[in-house]
Amino acid sequence: MAEGEDLVDAARKAGIEPVELLVAGENVAPELLAEDSALAHPPRVVGVYRRDDLPRGVRPLTLALWRVADPGNLGTLLRTADAFGAGVALSPGSADVTGPKAIRASMGAVFRVPTATFDEAPKPWIALVPRGGTPLAGLDLSEPETFVLGAEREGLPDEVLRRCEVQATIPQSGPAESLNVAAAGAIALYEASRRA
Repeated sequence: MAEGEDLVDAARKAGIEPVELLVAGENVAPELLAEDSALAHPPRVVGVYRRDDLPRGVRPLTLALWRVADPGNLGTLLRTADAFGAGVALSPGSADVTGPKAIRASMGAVFRVPTATFDEAPKPWIALVPRGGTPLAGLDLSEPETFVLGAEREGLPDEVLRRCEVQATIPQSGPAESLNVAAAGAIALYEASRRA
């Protein structure tokens, strides 16, 4: 369910038609939309879509997310992937791309960015770790790759790290323990795109 004219318009521009389009005052009472809305200000338009109509598949440049359960981070990473022409691969335990918060945070990117399962992410895999990896700026990122990111609290487990060809770190000069996963993904995609 996409709440608001901007998201419904993004779906339309991506060629995805709603199963149902609810417009306040036209085919549904405004109070009904307000009752079911997750927004502070109820939308005027709500589109209902089939999950199977969302883009699926992989792209050469990909973010592979291991148990990134926060829907706001997932939506932000979809939006970032959209900006850099990347895809997103999700492990079990990750947030649902069709959850209301993920859809809102994606700003419509959910209708444009293909998603795949974690294991479908193309090689080579570069694990982003908070410390101890090769500095990201020192890697050859001229070829497409998959950046593997973990949930903020747990990070990447050993079994996932073993599957990665390289471990990379985004150097930080401040005292923060680590970057937000969405910020790390954005930095990695920017680095890859500027060197392509």
